[in-house]
Amino acid sequence: MNLSDQNWAAQARRDAGEPPVLAIEAFFDFICPWCLIGKRNLDAALARFANSRPDVRVRVQWRSHQLLPWTPLEGMPYQAFYRDRLGSAEAVAARRAQVQRAGRDADVEFAFERIELLPNTGAAHDLVTFAASRGTREQSAALIDRVLKAYFMEGQNIGDHAVLERLGLECGLERESLVAHIAASKRLADPTGRRAPYADPQVNGVPYFVFNTGYSLSGVYSPVAMAGTMALAVTH
Repeated sequence: MNLSDQNWAAQARRDAGEPPVLAIEAFFDFICPWCLIGKRNLDAALARFANSRPDVRVRVQWRSHQLLPWTPLEGMPYQAFYRDRLGSAEAVAARRAQVQRAGRDADVEFAFERIELLPNTGAAHDLVTFAASRGTREQSAALIDRVLKAYFMEGQNIGDHAVLERLGLECGLERESLVAHIAASKRLADPTGRRAPYADPQVNGVPYFVFNTGYSLSGVYSPVAMAGTMALAVTH
Protein backbone atom coordinates (compact mmCIF):
# COMPACT_ATOMS: atom_id res chain seq x y z
CA MET A 1 0.00 0.00 0.00
CA ASN A 2 1.52 3.34 -1.03
CA LEU A 3 1.10 6.61 0.84
CA SER A 4 -1.82 7.84 -1.28
CA ASP A 5 -3.63 4.55 -0.67
CA GLN A 6 -3.02 4.92 3.05
CA ASN A 7 -4.42 8.47 2.98
CA TRP A 8 -7.54 7.21 1.23
CA ALA A 9 -7.95 4.33 3.69
CA ALA A 10 -7.48 6.63 6.68
CA GLN A 11 -10.07 9.07 5.32
CA ALA A 12 -12.48 6.20 4.69
CA ARG A 13 -12.16 5.09 8.31
CA ARG A 14 -12.79 8.63 9.52
CA ASP A 15 -15.84 8.97 7.27
CA ALA A 16 -17.19 5.68 8.64
CA GLY A 17 -16.74 6.86 12.20
CA GLU A 18 -14.14 4.20 12.99
CA PRO A 19 -11.36 5.07 15.45
CA PRO A 20 -7.96 5.65 13.83
CA VAL A 21 -5.40 2.86 14.13
CA LEU A 22 -1.65 3.01 14.62
CA ALA A 23 0.12 -0.25 13.78
CA ILE A 24 3.78 -0.40 14.78
CA GLU A 25 6.25 -3.09 13.76
CA ALA A 26 9.35 -3.16 15.96
CA PHE A 27 12.33 -5.20 14.74
CA PHE A 28 14.86 -6.15 17.41
CA ASP A 29 17.49 -8.57 18.66
CA PHE A 30 18.50 -9.31 22.22
CA ILE A 31 22.25 -8.84 21.70
CA CYS A 32 21.82 -5.23 20.51
CA PRO A 33 22.15 -2.72 23.37
CA TRP A 34 20.48 -0.05 21.24
CA CYS A 35 17.37 -2.24 21.20
CA LEU A 36 17.00 -1.87 24.96
CA ILE A 37 17.28 1.90 24.62
CA GLY A 38 14.88 1.81 21.67
CA LYS A 39 12.39 -0.28 23.64
CA ARG A 40 12.42 2.16 26.57
CA ASN A 41 12.11 5.14 24.22
CA LEU A 42 9.21 3.48 22.41
CA ASP A 43 7.43 2.93 25.72
CA ALA A 44 7.88 6.60 26.62
CA ALA A 45 6.75 7.68 23.15
CA LEU A 46 3.62 5.54 23.37
CA ALA A 47 2.70 7.14 26.70
CA ARG A 48 3.26 10.60 25.23
CA PHE A 49 1.22 9.76 22.13
CA ALA A 50 -1.64 8.28 24.18
CA ASN A 51 -1.94 11.51 26.12
CA SER A 52 -2.27 13.55 22.94
CA ARG A 53 -4.33 11.07 20.90
CA PRO A 54 -6.43 8.92 23.27
CA ASP A 55 -8.79 8.18 20.37
CA VAL A 56 -6.19 6.11 18.48
CA ARG A 57 -6.03 2.33 18.82
CA VAL A 58 -2.36 1.30 18.97
CA ARG A 59 -1.02 -2.16 18.12
CA VAL A 60 2.67 -3.04 18.49
CA GLN A 61 4.00 -6.14 16.72
CA TRP A 62 7.47 -7.26 17.79
CA ARG A 63 9.54 -8.78 14.97
CA SER A 64 12.55 -11.00 15.63
CA HIS A 65 15.69 -10.16 13.67
CA GLN A 66 18.74 -12.26 14.56
CA LEU A 67 21.92 -10.28 13.99
CA LEU A 68 24.32 -13.21 14.50
CA PRO A 69 22.30 -16.36 13.75
CA TRP A 70 25.46 -18.43 13.30
CA THR A 71 26.42 -18.02 16.98
CA PRO A 72 26.89 -21.51 18.54
CA LEU A 73 24.04 -22.65 20.76
CA GLU A 74 26.41 -22.70 23.72
CA GLY A 75 27.44 -19.10 23.00
CA MET A 76 30.85 -17.50 22.63
CA PRO A 77 33.15 -15.57 24.99
CA TYR A 78 31.61 -12.09 25.01
CA GLN A 79 34.59 -9.92 25.88
CA ALA A 80 36.92 -11.65 23.40
CA PHE A 81 34.32 -11.47 20.63
CA TYR A 82 33.99 -7.70 20.83
CA ARG A 83 37.73 -7.13 21.25
CA ASP A 84 38.28 -9.09 18.02
CA ARG A 85 35.36 -7.36 16.30
CA LEU A 86 36.44 -3.80 17.14
CA GLY A 87 40.19 -4.36 17.05
CA SER A 88 41.33 -3.37 20.53
CA ALA A 89 40.29 -3.06 24.14
CA GLU A 90 40.42 0.73 23.77
CA ALA A 91 37.95 0.64 20.86
CA VAL A 92 35.62 -1.58 22.88
CA ALA A 93 35.77 0.80 25.85
CA ALA A 94 35.01 3.80 23.64
CA ARG A 95 32.02 2.11 22.03
CA ARG A 96 30.63 1.00 25.38
CA ALA A 97 31.02 4.49 26.84
CA GLN A 98 28.98 5.84 23.92
CA VAL A 99 26.21 3.32 24.51
CA GLN A 100 26.24 3.89 28.27
CA ARG A 101 25.84 7.66 27.81
CA ALA A 102 22.85 7.10 25.53
CA GLY A 103 21.42 4.54 27.93
CA ARG A 104 21.31 6.90 30.89
CA ASP A 105 18.81 9.12 29.07
CA ALA A 106 16.51 6.07 28.88
CA ASP A 107 17.14 5.07 32.52
CA VAL A 108 19.31 2.13 31.44
CA GLU A 109 22.55 1.33 33.28
CA PHE A 110 24.47 -1.08 31.08
CA ALA A 111 26.77 -3.50 32.90
CA PHE A 112 28.86 -4.87 30.04
CA GLU A 113 31.51 -6.08 32.47
CA ARG A 114 29.05 -8.63 33.89
CA ILE A 115 28.43 -10.34 30.54
CA GLU A 116 30.44 -13.52 30.04
CA LEU A 117 28.78 -15.08 26.99
CA LEU A 118 27.54 -13.79 23.66
CA PRO A 119 24.42 -15.96 23.39
CA ASN A 120 22.58 -17.37 20.44
CA THR A 121 19.26 -15.54 20.61
CA GLY A 122 17.14 -18.11 18.75
CA ALA A 123 15.61 -19.59 21.92
CA ALA A 124 14.86 -16.13 23.34
CA HIS A 125 13.08 -15.13 20.14
CA ASP A 126 11.14 -18.40 20.20
CA LEU A 127 10.02 -17.56 23.73
CA VAL A 128 8.73 -14.18 22.55
CA THR A 129 6.79 -15.92 19.76
CA PHE A 130 5.32 -18.29 22.33
CA ALA A 131 4.38 -15.41 24.64
CA ALA A 132 2.67 -13.59 21.78
CA SER A 133 0.55 -16.67 21.05
CA ARG A 134 -0.35 -17.52 24.66
CA GLY A 135 -0.09 -14.33 26.70
CA THR A 136 -1.25 -10.76 26.45
CA ARG A 137 0.40 -7.98 24.45
CA GLU A 138 1.49 -6.48 27.75
CA GLN A 139 3.18 -9.75 28.77
CA SER A 140 5.02 -9.97 25.45
CA ALA A 141 6.30 -6.40 25.76
CA ALA A 142 7.28 -6.97 29.40
CA LEU A 143 9.11 -10.17 28.45
CA ILE A 144 11.18 -8.42 25.78
CA ASP A 145 12.16 -5.72 28.23
CA ARG A 146 12.93 -8.30 30.93
CA VAL A 147 15.17 -10.43 28.69
CA LEU A 148 17.08 -7.37 27.46
CA LYS A 149 17.51 -6.16 31.04
CA ALA A 150 18.63 -9.61 32.21
CA TYR A 151 21.35 -9.64 29.58
CA PHE A 152 22.65 -6.09 29.54
CA MET A 153 22.09 -5.03 33.14
CA GLU A 154 22.43 -8.30 35.05
CA GLY A 155 24.79 -10.33 32.84
CA GLN A 156 22.51 -13.38 32.66
CA ASN A 157 22.94 -16.01 29.96
CA ILE A 158 19.79 -15.55 27.88
CA GLY A 159 20.80 -18.45 25.65
CA ASP A 160 20.16 -20.79 28.60
CA HIS A 161 16.67 -22.35 28.52
CA ALA A 162 16.49 -22.46 32.31
CA VAL A 163 17.12 -18.72 32.48
CA LEU A 164 14.48 -18.08 29.82
CA GLU A 165 11.95 -20.23 31.68
CA ARG A 166 12.51 -18.27 34.88
CA LEU A 167 12.18 -14.93 33.07
CA GLY A 168 8.98 -16.11 31.41
CA LEU A 169 7.51 -17.02 34.79
CA GLU A 170 8.51 -13.62 36.17
CA CYS A 171 6.47 -12.04 33.38
CA GLY A 172 3.37 -14.04 34.25
CA LEU A 173 3.40 -16.73 31.58
CA GLU A 174 1.46 -19.86 32.55
CA ARG A 175 3.84 -22.42 34.03
CA GLU A 176 2.65 -25.68 32.48
CA SER A 177 2.52 -24.46 28.88
CA LEU A 178 5.78 -22.54 29.36
CA VAL A 179 7.60 -25.65 30.59
CA ALA A 180 6.26 -27.59 27.60
CA HIS A 181 7.42 -24.85 25.25
CA ILE A 182 10.91 -24.77 26.75
CA ALA A 183 11.22 -28.55 26.42
CA ALA A 184 10.13 -28.40 22.78
CA SER A 185 12.47 -25.48 22.10
CA LYS A 186 15.44 -27.48 23.42
CA ARG A 187 14.43 -30.58 21.47
CA LEU A 188 13.82 -28.80 18.16
CA ALA A 189 16.69 -26.29 18.23
CA ASP A 190 18.57 -26.04 14.94
CA PRO A 191 22.17 -27.14 15.66
CA THR A 192 23.40 -24.19 13.58
CA GLY A 193 21.61 -21.82 15.96
CA ARG A 194 19.58 -20.20 13.21
CA ARG A 195 15.86 -19.63 13.48
CA ALA A 196 13.57 -18.51 10.67
CA PRO A 197 13.89 -14.71 10.51
CA TYR A 198 11.06 -12.37 9.70
CA ALA A 199 11.85 -11.57 6.08
CA ASP A 200 11.87 -7.86 5.27
CA PRO A 201 14.43 -6.48 2.82
CA GLN A 202 14.15 -3.01 4.36
CA VAL A 203 15.67 -4.12 7.65
CA ASN A 204 19.46 -4.08 7.66
CA GLY A 205 19.87 -3.40 11.35
CA VAL A 206 17.98 -3.00 14.59
CA PRO A 207 16.16 -1.37 16.25
CA TYR A 208 13.92 -0.61 13.30
CA PHE A 209 10.37 0.72 13.61
CA VAL A 210 7.62 0.90 10.99
CA PHE A 211 4.50 3.00 11.61
CA ASN A 212 1.38 2.19 9.58
CA THR A 213 3.70 0.87 6.81
CA GLY A 214 4.30 4.42 5.57
CA TYR A 215 6.89 5.78 8.02
CA SER A 216 9.99 4.12 9.44
CA LEU A 217 12.77 4.93 11.89
CA SER A 218 16.08 3.09 11.86
CA GLY A 219 18.14 3.27 15.03
CA VAL A 220 17.52 5.09 18.31
CA TYR A 221 15.34 8.21 18.40
CA SER A 222 14.08 10.27 21.31
CA PRO A 223 10.55 9.67 22.64
CA VAL A 224 9.56 13.10 21.30
CA ALA A 225 10.72 12.24 17.77
CA MET A 226 9.03 8.83 17.88
CA ALA A 227 5.74 10.30 19.12
CA GLY A 228 5.92 12.86 16.32
CA THR A 229 6.31 10.09 13.75
CA MET A 230 3.32 8.29 15.26
CA ALA A 231 1.25 11.45 14.86
CA LEU A 232 2.28 11.76 11.20
CA ALA A 233 1.52 8.11 10.51
CA VAL A 234 -2.00 8.46 11.90
CA THR A 235 -2.73 11.74 10.14
CA HIS A 236 -1.74 10.58 6.65
